[in-house]
Amino acid sequence: MKVYEKTGVLSLSDLRLPSKKQLEKGVAILECVQEIPCNPCVDTCPVNAISMKDINAVPVNDYDKCTGCGKCVGVCPGLAIFVVKIKDGKALITLPYEFLPVPVVGENVHVLDRTGKKRGFGLVKRVVKNGKTMVVTVEVDEKLGMDVRNIRVER
Repeated sequence: MKVYEKTGVLSLSDLRLPSKKQLEKGVAILECVQEIPCNPCVDTCPVNAISMKDINAVPVNDYDKCTGCGKCVGVCPGLAIFVVKIKDGKALITLPYEFLPVPVVGENVHVLDRTGKKRGFGLVKRVVKNGKTMVVTVEVDEKLGMDVRNIRVER
């Protein structure tokens, strides 16, 4: 049994990670490890970067094809897809957000890791609605780029 099956928390060693060069252009990181019948990420990808062997397989992103457009972020029912772009000392993280209040562009928000622990603050750079899911892009220090996976808005 893998550790995340006991804790519910993924670690970087559980994931297939992009190269530094791929992170510089920005790519979608699929943190989906459940073999369940689900494929909206595959259907929504405009460049066919995301694929699955079959409907029950774990999706795989071809980081060379991925453009980091983020269309897959808002369609994942498991909220398990994030776009990460790390360049010039900053990381832009695009993540799904389904809480209230909805952040606004220019707002500083707490950034959280996979366990929900506060890791610092991030600056909201973009907020768009994709169906029922808000898709939020926050800017953080590049050291947090692979750790931040949620935000908390406190007003």
